[in-house]
Amino acid sequence: MRLVKIGLASVNTTVGATHANVERALRFAEQMAAAGVTVALYPEQMVGGYPPEDLIQWDGFVEDQWRALEHFARATRQQATVHVLGVAVAHQGLRYGCAAVVAGGKIRGLVPKEKLPTYSIYYEGRTFDRGFPYQRDLHRGVPFGDFIFRFDFGVIAPEVCEDAWTAECPMRRRVYSGAELVLNISGSAFRVGTDQTRREMLITRAADHQCTLAYVNLVGGNDGLLFDGGGFVFQNGKPMLDAQRWREGWEAVTVDLDRTLRLRSENTTWRQDHATWATTHPPVPTIEIAGSEFRTRREALSYPVPAHGSFFLPGPEKHVPARTRYCEEVLDALAMGVGDYFEKNRVFTSIGVALSGGRDSLLTLLIAHRWASQKKPEAPGSLLRAFYMPSRYSSAETEKAARTVCEELAVPFKILSIDAAFDRELEAVRAMLQPGEHVTPLTEQNIQARLRGQRMWSWSNSAGGLFLQTGNMSERAVGYTTVGGDLEGALAVIANLPKTVVMVLLDYLQEVHPLEGIRLVLQKPPGPELAPNQVGEEELMPFRVLDACFHLFADEKLLPEEVAQIVGSMFPDLTEDTVQGYVTRFVRMFLTSIYKWVQAPLSLHIGNLDLDRERALQLPVVTSTEWALKKK
Repeated sequence: MRLVKIGLASVNTTVGATHANVERALRFAEQMAAAGVTVALYPEQMVGGYPPEDLIQWDGFVEDQWRALEHFARATRQQATVHVLGVAVAHQGLRYGCAAVVAGGKIRGLVPKEKLPTYSIYYEGRTFDRGFPYQRDLHRGVPFGDFIFRFDFGVIAPEVCEDAWTAECPMRRRVYSGAELVLNISGSAFRVGTDQTRREMLITRAADHQCTLAYVNLVGGNDGLLFDGGGFVFQNGKPMLDAQRWREGWEAVTVDLDRTLRLRSENTTWRQDHATWATTHPPVPTIEIAGSEFRTRREALSYPVPAHGSFFLPGPEKHVPARTRYCEEVLDALAMGVGDYFEKNRVFTSIGVALSGGRDSLLTLLIAHRWASQKKPEAPGSLLRAFYMPSRYSSAETEKAARTVCEELAVPFKILSIDAAFDRELEAVRAMLQPGEHVTPLTEQNIQARLRGQRMWSWSNSAGGLFLQTGNMSERAVGYTTVGGDLEGALAVIANLPKTVVMVLLDYLQEVHPLEGIRLVLQKPPGPELAPNQVGEEELMPFRVLDACFHLFADEKLLPEEVAQIVGSMFPDLTEDTVQGYVTRFVRMFLTSIYKWVQAPLSLHIGNLDLDRERALQLPVVTSTEWALKKK
């Protein structure tokens, strides 16, 4: 047996907090060393924080990371643990994201990332340079390039995140060159369903390449990106560890590396592929770490045995319904995003929500309260502030709903009418108009929304509060929002949640945490209450149809006639003319509302599609509908 204990440390980093990030990691390093961990993994760009974006262009930022890495090495010099952590370096004028190997107080090597994602929410190809196969160099006297490392327990192959996300991965040549333990340090942003994708992809890599593969992910929110943490260890395709997500911390598992080599010897296909590769490729260079210079201590490790006492029978499994998993994952992600934005900015003292008595603002408040319950469980409501600003069109039902939920959550609540200010603003607008011009009904609606937004900003300035924007993705997509009004805020919490998802999440929360305030909100049809008897679905279209159009047109990139065909098959209760009218209306509103999106606040990213122009869907502001809605 050749037992090795692998530790996965998910660290919640802040971009630019180089030494604070290292101190967080050192706390885990000390704990893992005391627990007999042989190899410890930390996330991608752990030292400087991820993603650094254009901050990486500052030499001082990169240089400070090297000093922090040297500090990490000195602080762990007495530990019998190999540490692999992410750092950015400037080498020969270029920037590289690297996996740094630290052991015995020294930086033993730097392996640069080869695959640079420049798609979806990633822009690494803009500022970073890629490593390449068989790259060999020295950086400040440290081996820099495509290397594997031999320690007294075996051979490791460090790699960074995206390097595993392709079949043509560096892992292949490194395991064929003798690596037994592949260590992937990652900063993989959360998307709904991505955990299953990662698991399936990584377990396939471990099986295909007949190696033990350890993967660790970053945890925490940075700007609008959310990282769910956790990690895996797979031995030749066998699951050994599935670390808990959505928390900062570490977990470890012991594996027998002799088993990895034995399975290679039994797998004739792998051996044949290896032999074919070796006839046309040189091996990846190996950095030898002499036992006289650094040794691990593994004598206390025990062979991994099943907790349920059987090597043949499956262990106990807790079944969680898919709907529950989905709702909890989305709520965890958004709550973490609110909390990390609040804490890492270090300029806010409380969190404020303008409640309308409707679904969107209620869900935003509940998400903020979810985080506050973790941060200050004895009095979560003390971190929050809620304001209800009625006009003559606001109903008694929505006021009661807003008041009730705040009483139930113990959130400070104030009612501040905007009616007098509304009248003054109407008069001011009329004074600006030329003869023959009139205040439109839409203007009257927007004035109300803008008064509320202005008041929230004034509160934020005065109280140091984080003003949360409460709009959903469906209504933003079609411009059913007011620039300078309900589109305002410092952080858009649910801006990437379709309206149908908002409603499902509220239904779920009412089931697991029954509140009278939620019930009161849900019993009234959704509408902005900016005019008499407003109902959102009557002014737009049924939200189930709107969200279907949104997905098919904006995410799947289908033509309007294709969208209409599919929507018609989804909702057979609608006539063909009705469907065609909805699709045409959606496409026109969608393509003529882009100018609004670019003025929206930073939003939390949870899926493959969002309307943050700096992230997933980048469309020109000035565009025509001609290509999509040709006249027939």
